[in-house]
Amino acid sequence: MSDANAPRVRLRARHLTRHFTVRASGWRRGARIVHAVDDVSLDLVEGRVTAVVGESGSGKSVLARMLARIVTPTSGSLELDGESIVLGTRRTLDYASRVQLVLQDPFASVNPVHQIRHNLARPLVLHGARADQVEALSREALARVALEPPERFVDRYPHELSGGQLQRVSIARALCAHPAILLADEPISMLDVSVRLGVLNLLRDLCDRERLAILYITHDIASARYIADDVIVMYAGQVVEQSVGVDLVDEPRHPYTQLLIASVPDPSAPVGADVAGSDRGATANVAITGCRFRDRCPHAMAICTTQEPPSCEVAPGHFAKCWLYDDRADGAVAPGALTRREEATTR
Repeated sequence: MSDANAPRVRLRARHLTRHFTVRASGWRRGARIVHAVDDVSLDLVEGRVTAVVGESGSGKSVLARMLARIVTPTSGSLELDGESIVLGTRRTLDYASRVQLVLQDPFASVNPVHQIRHNLARPLVLHGARADQVEALSREALARVALEPPERFVDRYPHELSGGQLQRVSIARALCAHPAILLADEPISMLDVSVRLGVLNLLRDLCDRERLAILYITHDIASARYIADDVIVMYAGQVVEQSVGVDLVDEPRHPYTQLLIASVPDPSAPVGADVAGSDRGATANVAITGCRFRDRCPHAMAICTTQEPPSCEVAPGHFAKCWLYDDRADGAVAPGALTRREEATTR
């Protein structure tokens, strides 16, 4: 029996895939297919933060733009509040009002030649606010992101604000549309370290207080551990590990996730301790046959080169896409294998 009081799934994505055709230039001929995102499914639930973690080139931003309907998926499906979305059609104003995207660089996303008042008034008018409401609603939006008193900010230009303040303006602009879903694409990576925590706390507060469903995209797994309710790890366009809750960060099972966590600076680690694996990132040239991580994996087996690994449930609600946890793989390393950091600290 379903629980009537269970949080609603606001945005549901199933098997989202996006391939880009890259045509050669100059003396080169032909074209190749870049598998930017392959078969990604997720649910964005009201009152929960879902973090998508991965290095540059893993497909995180393309995924966010497909959810925002800025990029059209090659295949897959989307449901907004239980209603199927016809992909390939133009994004409607209603969809844009319910699903808002906050970009990485606030200095590039906020119009620099207009005051903050103008930057907030545009989405308000576009989404139906009356002219006599715009000023009050603009100030209310600034108060919601803790830019108080609002009178100090509405008449300023973007260059007069700090990076943290300007990112709060970007979030306030998104809130002007009264969204149910907020897609935050690396919202703190362009900010000074000293102000990142404030923006993370703001997103967490908005999620809890206004019951927003938030997708938090980051390459920093430590910040995902701090803010997220659920965590998804992507590599080369695929989800390689995901969990309900933060067990994924506390007990990573996929070798890629283990290397991500091992790369986080640890003051207690011995000087000179190395992280295993190649430093080559998740580039577009990665092999798509078998396991995409196999060339960097310290536990790669023969089967990894020929067959794509299955998604195995390694704990309740915790899945890892790896042959290590499937009985069909010969010579698999035990699921409890030490991470590289643990090995270094026990030498």
